[in-house]
Amino acid sequence: MHATERERVILSLLDEQGFISFQSLAGQLSASPATLRRDLERLQEAGKLVRVRGGAQLAADAPQPNRAHLQGVPFHENINRYRAEKEAIGRAAAELCRHGDAVIIDGGSTTLQMCPHLGHLELQVLTNSLHIVSALLQQPNTSVLIPGGTVFREQNIVLDPFEDVKAQSFHAARMFLGSAAIGRHGLMQSDIILVQAERKLLRLADEVVALMDSSKFEASAGHRLCELSDIHTLITDSGITDESAKMIENAGIKLIVAEP
Repeated sequence: MHATERERVILSLLDEQGFISFQSLAGQLSASPATLRRDLERLQEAGKLVRVRGGAQLAADAPQPNRAHLQGVPFHENINRYRAEKEAIGRAAAELCRHGDAVIIDGGSTTLQMCPHLGHLELQVLTNSLHIVSALLQQPNTSVLIPGGTVFREQNIVLDPFEDVKAQSFHAARMFLGSAAIGRHGLMQSDIILVQAERKLLRLADEVVALMDSSKFEASAGHRLCELSDIHTLITDSGITDESAKMIENAGIKLIVAEP
């Protein structure tokens, strides 16, 4: 993780609590103690935080970090892109759910398309998406849980890089998720805060099911969410190239091609 990315995470964590201990910070970031000390010193010199015994706190006159915005395409712009393909992918993903399953459905314009096909399954669903919450509330037999965190309005998603005790007690058969891009390095996202929050949810599921329209194989993003080896099943549309399909199959991932 680059220094600018670590600084953004540090400020986001401070914005959430006002204070963070050095021990807690070391547990959140993959960096040496010496590197973290340099990060804190640099942020203190910039007037963005004050180092105190055992950790750091936000400077009283520091501008508040913009935690209402994530890097990437806003949800309202993304929802109608490749709409027919996403609907087919969502329908195929719903067919993987079994009656009474506990599942995680990560926020996204493709995962949202699962919702119309879930009402009869009496699922327990943990989701960080307010769009998905709204869709599932129309289903009286679907139990809906949401993690704690901050609402990012452009994506209508709830994220928190801290550990959520309530979410930690949830165990899912599968986690359904999308991402900004996919390639030989794995699933990629555009925002480090999104990656930090989604990795927590990945640890709660037995299987990871990626929902990716075929355009995501040609896209690029800077932050790796997980490696290909972490994915059990990938659902895409018939636009996937032979080269991309071979990459997925060579990684040992079950490939499902959904026809619009």
